[in-house]
Formats: sequence, C-alpha cells, structure tokens
Amino acid sequence: MRVPVYSLKGEVVDQVELGEDVFGISFNEAVVHQAMVRQLANKRQGTASTKTRGEVRGSTRKLFSQKHTGRARRGDIKSPLLRGGGVVFGPKPRSYYQSMPKKMRRLALKCVLSSKARERDMKVIEELAFEMSRTKDVVEILSALDVDSTALIVTEHSNRNVVKSARNLANSKVLPSALINVLDLLSYKTLIITVPALRNIERIWGREVIKNASL
Repeated sequence: MRVPVYSLKGEVVDQVELGEDVFGISFNEAVVHQAMVRQLANKRQGTASTKTRGEVRGSTRKLFSQKHTGRARRGDIKSPLLRGGGVVFGPKPRSYYQSMPKKMRRLALKCVLSSKARERDMKVIEELAFEMSRTKDVVEILSALDVDSTALIVTEHSNRNVVKSARNLANSKVLPSALINVLDLLSYKTLIITVPALRNIERIWGREVIKNASL
C-alpha cells in the first residue's frame, strides 16, 4: 500500500510504501478489545478502601435493650445500617493487573495501525521539528492537513518543543514512535506520523527477518 507524504503546509510531496506486515493486517475485533480492556485495567491504582464494622472507631455498647422496647433489635453504633457505620462488601485495595501474550499485544497494535491506514485516518508528513515551542505552529499544521478532529502526533523520538507546542491543545497528543499503544490509537481519530517514525514502527513491530546461519 502506498500513501502520500504531506509537507507541513499540507501539500503532497512524495509517496511512501507501507509494510504489509504492519499496515496490511485484517482487523481482529476480539484481540483489539482485549488489549484495550487490559490497558485500561492496568492503569487502575486499586487503592479504593472502605472500613468494615470491625474497623470503624466507636463504642461496642448495645444502643438499647434487646426486648420490651417495641423497636427493632439494635446492636452497636458501628452497624452498617447506621450512618457512620461500617460498609458491607465495600472495596479493598487490590490489583487489577491483566496479562496478555506478547504476540496478541503486537497483533492488536498492528490491527489498529492497519485500520488507520485503510480508513485514510493516517497522515504521513515529513520530519517534524520546531526551533521553539509555539502552539500556533501545531494549529497551522493541523489546519493545513485538514484535521478537524482529535489527532495523535507520532514522532521518531521524543521532541521537547513539539510536545510543549501541542500540550495546550485538548484534542491532540504527541508520542514517540516506540511508545505507541492501542488505547491512544483508538482514542484519537487521526494519526499524524512522520516518515522516520513510520520506518521505526516497521522496524520494531514488523516481521523479523531470520538469516540462515551456517551450521
């Protein structure tokens, strides 16, 4: 698959060939969904905690007599039925970590990348580098590329000026190519990627070439 390469002014200046082993994968909804749920679960801290009636501070004195009052029998003030009492089956600190095989994680990422390429939601641009950080520069680039929705900007390596220029835009995010993930790719409509970042992605997640070794 060949896609156009745009300049920072939105003009087509070249064509680039996409690797079929990364950008030509059929979409596997089940694997992509599992990868997304796993990533969301692993972001959870799991620190929510409530106190049971045995952990609440308070007197253990019985509030009133068991019988002869005409009222429902009542225990101490720490009862879950009373305000300020313990919590029944409340959350306790726990780990929400989910594991997933490496091959499935790689497949999910390539499925989303392939979908972006097929749906024309990926814009390949030349090298992106700013001498100084200005949000106006990123806004002009998005406008030139006719991107009117959310955008994920991927560069080959982390670029401080590019990150600072885009961080004031609520609908944009900048990532180095080695840190792309399923959740960010699904969270942003348009993927804007530089040519060096594209090649780096193909090197990292592409098909491994096994050379014949002499025995």
